[in-house]
Amino acid sequence: MEKLEKFQILVSCVIITIGLLFASLIFASKIQKNDNITVTGSASKIVKSDSARLTIAISARENNQKTTFTTIKNQTPSVIKYLQDKGIKKEDIDIKAITGYKIYKQNERGYNTNEAIAFEGNQTIEIKSNDVEKIKDISTDIQSLINKGINVEVYAPEYFYSDLATIKIDLLKEATLDAKQRAKSMLEAANSRVGKVKSMRMGVFQITPVDSTMVSDMGINDTSSIDKKVTAVANVVFKVK
Repeated sequence: MEKLEKFQILVSCVIITIGLLFASLIFASKIQKNDNITVTGSASKIVKSDSARLTIAISARENNQKTTFTTIKNQTPSVIKYLQDKGIKKEDIDIKAITGYKIYKQNERGYNTNEAIAFEGNQTIEIKSNDVEKIKDISTDIQSLINKGINVEVYAPEYFYSDLATIKIDLLKEATLDAKQRAKSMLEAANSRVGKVKSMRMGVFQITPVDSTMVSDMGINDTSSIDKKVTAVANVVFKVK
């Protein structure tokens, strides 16, 4: 009787073991069948800006608004002549309205009083050109205007590339192919193959100076450099075969 019980226990253990093994094989097969791999691919291209914008500000501080505005208006023709001598067309020069504010006398405690002692005015001139090198030259040569007694400030030039839409489409295609190649290389080591695409998500574009390593979750759109690197990222989920 005791031997029979031991035999029954042994048979039960064998059956349970076989059942577990069979279930494991089915489960493993099911996992392999539904296995995915997520890969990030990237592609980049260097482009040269084909347009630029530069902003120049003429400022003056006089005793009152009328005198301030007159001073700025008298200086404006010299700035316009300088730009035209540099090859900027008249239609590419946008002269903004003069703006300004009163400067108030301060008391011994550093607070403004109601007594106006001066008026400060400012006029911006915006220049646009497809000659990016010309804009760069003007931005670094503004000292010549200052030497003439004109109180002028130049802001950092902005450089743009007009065909970004086309570049982005091409780079997304290349980034997707790069993702597939990476997935293929990874799966070959595991004796598997790349299957169909299950899903795809476009990452943000990074438009940076050529040598920059900057990245941002929100994307970067650099306007400070003439030569730019446009980088696209694609996150692709492939089925594993």
